[in-house]
Amino acid sequence: MTGKEELTPPRGLIFDWDNTLVDTWPTIHEALRQTFVAMEVEPWTLAQTRQRVRRSMRESFPELFGDRWTKARDIFYEAYENVHLTNLTPCEGAGEGLSALAARGLYLGVISNKTGRYLRSEAAHLGWSDYFGNLVGAGDAVRDKPAPEPVAHVLEGSGLEPGADIWMVGDAGVDMEIAHVTGLVPVLVKAGEADPKEFGQHAPRHHVVDIIELVRLIDRL
Repeated sequence: MTGKEELTPPRGLIFDWDNTLVDTWPTIHEALRQTFVAMEVEPWTLAQTRQRVRRSMRESFPELFGDRWTKARDIFYEAYENVHLTNLTPCEGAGEGLSALAARGLYLGVISNKTGRYLRSEAAHLGWSDYFGNLVGAGDAVRDKPAPEPVAHVLEGSGLEPGADIWMVGDAGVDMEIAHVTGLVPVLVKAGEADPKEFGQHAPRHHVVDIIELVRLIDRL
């Protein structure tokens, strides 16, 4: 990872959603647990869920469940629908940080591998919808993150083009990968040290512990 001296102030920021802005690991894990049990597959531990959930459902479920993946999808959706708003918890400082970034006139968007309708309902539930120009979830573009198509979708109407003045902010390798693929600046949000093995050739340019530190970094630049 390289230092902040190599960065220039952004005109826009694109955020991942799950576990970047909202803590959804317990909700995702519970919905997956119910899905695995119903499909007679050994459930993952919470630690395994945290490690393995990266790609969208339409990419990962066929590998997990084969030709039964659409049945598993429907079970997961029903389980998730029942708990996702009740258990929704913002990450530390996320709401305050988004408010501060919006007040600075920066364009904000979201690219998530969560199904688009759930993503937008969660943003509305938290009162955050107005912070974002676009919220792009799984299924909203032709392909999902880390494919490049969601970046054009999220910047639609902003007057901005993909480049070094747009930062991609997320907690996982898939977020860093889409940034590298599309020429954005990859910024990792993660408490504690990051494992370089997770990123391979798609290393972050900078690492912050939370969104408040991200705001401070931008202000210093």
